[in-house]
Amino acid sequence: MDCDTPRAESAPLPLDEALARIAAAYGPVTGVESVPLARAYGRVLAEPVAAETDVPPAAVSAVDGYGYAAAAAVDEPLRLPVVGRVPAGSVFPGTVGTGQAVRIFTGAPVPAGVDTVAMQEDCRAADGIVTVGSPPPRGANVRAAGEDMKAGAVVLTPGRRLRAQEIGLVAAVGRSALAVRRPLRVVLFSTGDELREPGTAKPAGAIYDANRYTVGAQLAALGVAVEDLGILPDRPDAVRAALAAAAERADLIITSGGVSVGEEDHVKGAVEALGSIDLWRLAIKPGKPLALGRVGGAVFLGLPGNPVSAMVTFMLVGRPLVLRLAGADPTPVARCLVVAGFAFRRKPGRREFLRARLETGADGLPVARKFPNDSSGVLTSMVEADGLVDMPESADEIREGDMVAFLPFTGLFG
Repeated sequence: MDCDTPRAESAPLPLDEALARIAAAYGPVTGVESVPLARAYGRVLAEPVAAETDVPPAAVSAVDGYGYAAAAAVDEPLRLPVVGRVPAGSVFPGTVGTGQAVRIFTGAPVPAGVDTVAMQEDCRAADGIVTVGSPPPRGANVRAAGEDMKAGAVVLTPGRRLRAQEIGLVAAVGRSALAVRRPLRVVLFSTGDELREPGTAKPAGAIYDANRYTVGAQLAALGVAVEDLGILPDRPDAVRAALAAAAERADLIITSGGVSVGEEDHVKGAVEALGSIDLWRLAIKPGKPLALGRVGGAVFLGLPGNPVSAMVTFMLVGRPLVLRLAGADPTPVARCLVVAGFAFRRKPGRREFLRARLETGADGLPVARKFPNDSSGVLTSMVEADGLVDMPESADEIREGDMVAFLPFTGLFG
């Protein structure tokens, strides 16, 4: 009797190789629009920003105090007649002579003849004379013209996600509007006959769908526009129709569940029928089942169905993919070295990300405490953890006291 020969499946891909493929194959898919600076927070910059003038435009005082020429500081205490007052926003007429001082305030332009400002706390003023008990060194408390930014210098480059500090910098160079990338359009849905919407009746054998809410929140932190299609049934025709319709209006389609090898996992087959799968299965734990490809003109990302796996794979793969498609620079999340406050043994072969919380050890160094349950279905582990301990593929053991790489959630969200 003849037997069907099973199709050979490709080996799971190492995470770094998967990220390298994403970097090579995916780039910005969104257009550009101009927005007022007040609405630019969180958007991706699409143009270089240069300083049109020096910032500050002239030498200014860094403190409230008294300005004078340091050449006059030959005696201590220094006694100088006060010949004027310079508030911020005004300009002193003329030149301050040697042996004279002016009362000056933070941000006020330093008059000609002044090269040093003594802080008011170090001065005593009475009857038109200021006494400086301990004159500071020449140049003290004077911010030079262009100290922050020089005219013509490019201070921001395209691809940067605009935070509060970038918004302030743009305002400081006098810009009121910016060219930014249009928000990435993402269609999101879950699959599974066992899933129910939170707040509805849940019969025996059913569970509430958490993945759309966790992944949706992660997407919201990245500033994308999300359309939630809800829960799709485990029927090939329904999944295929939803994917085809979503591809007409989305830049990126994200699903959870349905990309494994079970008889009820229909998403992968629907994607292959409508487009292509470029990457399938990662050599990581949690999160081995993952699909990346295209449906029509849209990019497709299929996340695992288990809630922890869905969150972790989105952090590691979905986040850099979304940032690339949105035109942003996907800066790697900085790892920090911490002390392992646990012992762990396993069979090597997959890169493993262990959920852990941080505590301060007796020596003041951060210590990672591993969550006791490694199951990819235990969502409480993500709530209790502060981040992920990154265990290399080749490692078979972590001993208590070892230094381990730690990825904080603060960098992986947003």
